[in-house]
Amino acid sequence: MSEFEIIKKIGRARRGRLRTVHGIIETPVFMNVGTAAAIRGGASTDDLREIGCQVELSNTYHLHIRPGDELIRELGGLGKFMNWDRPILTDSGGFQVFSLAHRRKICEEGVNFASYIDGKKIFMGPEESMNIQSNLASTIAMAFDECIANPSPREYVERSIARTTRWLYRCRIELDRLNKAQTALNRSQLLFGINQGGIYPELRIRHMREIRDIPCDGYAIGGLSVGESADEMYEVIDAVEPYMPEEKPRYLMGVGTPLNILEAVNLGVDFFDCVLPLRNAQHGNVFTWNGKLRLLAEKHKFDAVPIDDGCCCPACRSYTRAYIRHLLKADERLGMRLCVLHNLYFYNDLMREIRNSIEEGSFTDFYKQYRQILGRFADV
Repeated sequence: MSEFEIIKKIGRARRGRLRTVHGIIETPVFMNVGTAAAIRGGASTDDLREIGCQVELSNTYHLHIRPGDELIRELGGLGKFMNWDRPILTDSGGFQVFSLAHRRKICEEGVNFASYIDGKKIFMGPEESMNIQSNLASTIAMAFDECIANPSPREYVERSIARTTRWLYRCRIELDRLNKAQTALNRSQLLFGINQGGIYPELRIRHMREIRDIPCDGYAIGGLSVGESADEMYEVIDAVEPYMPEEKPRYLMGVGTPLNILEAVNLGVDFFDCVLPLRNAQHGNVFTWNGKLRLLAEKHKFDAVPIDDGCCCPACRSYTRAYIRHLLKADERLGMRLCVLHNLYFYNDLMREIRNSIEEGSFTDFYKQYRQILGRFADV
């Protein structure tokens, strides 16, 4: 099992430290998303180290389909495959089951679906997901769950969370078996369980009470940022957090904006991931300590300053807003790459500042100041 230490708390906000076989994770932490073992926009693992990434996150479903988890296992596991010597979290494929609704059929054993590449029929259940993630040899494996759309009928949500609980039992048994095998690439692989329940706080609480009795190394809140409002999301986190084990890390899956993260830290969450900084970078939208910037806006055409004054990312150290805007307008890939590096640096820097403010006892002031800034556009 993992070793998680809470260093300091300010209200519900937690400054923690998770020790793993692949290194220490300082929390709160943002995990940089490399779905297919690569960051979109041409960022390498050397870049990730330079911009302060602690944890890389990859996708079980996509890597199973291409290049195949057996191939990655033969090459020494995902860390060696992508030249990353720090912690890796692999999701279980549950969200892809949700997103491929037209290609799937859910049953008690697991899910049958068709490959998005060639239409090949694939089956994945709790045991298959654990086997794939064991082959990938990630630091943290996520339990196989059913992610449901918001809103969904209460009756369906109740059946779904009962199934997710049964699947978590099976994940725990199977990963224990795999970790005991002499052939396992990572015999210390951790397991995080996932809380579901849609936007029904009472169902979320009921499900959390059920799964916290299943020994896991951490617990995630899943099934959010899939159709509900930000206020509904915060309501769910606020309701379920008191029922999450105090001594285990908490992970809010797939969330979100800098403001979402700040609000969730204030509610007691430790781990985050989201593709948002990458997707925004594709369109020249970048995050700064004064709010969000749209670099394609006409006003930046002659802007001979960095994206964010004082930022130490590779883009801000060497290039101006005007130049990066030109690259984006000319459809030069370097433009997107520089925006990706800046956004990921900003997210990692945001987490570093949050950790420092909790440790120094100033998080309340930090929270009050930046919740007014991080959600706005700086160039309107």
